[in-house]
Amino acid sequence: MSERRRLELDEIEMTDDAMRARIAAAHSYTLVLLSAGAHYRSEDARSIIWEHGRRNMRLADAGVMPIVCPVRDDTPLCGIAIMATTPERAADIMDGDPGVRAGVFAYELHPVSGFPGSIL
Repeated sequence: MSERRRLELDEIEMTDDAMRARIAAAHSYTLVLLSAGAHYRSEDARSIIWEHGRRNMRLADAGVMPIVCPVRDDTPLCGIAIMATTPERAADIMDGDPGVRAGVFAYELHPVSGFPGSIL
């Protein structure tokens, strides 16, 4: 972080009352951690991943999965997403994912909070 950016952050006041108000206005979401499954390197994985991506884009367009971030390194973590729904509904959605059904992906779900104004 540049020195200029640090100075700007130091100049932003964040009172306890402002923090409490922001926390009170937080919304519940579900964090999805997508990892490589047992069949991640299978012969037909590439076409399955393509259809997984198509479905994710449809979920994003429907407002169900507003944040989708593929992970682009060589770790088992393949992606993260934020779903605007409960963990139970997110599990139903993820269980229907073609990559999960084929064992190309596995997933974890975690309930999280998002604060007003949080954007990419």
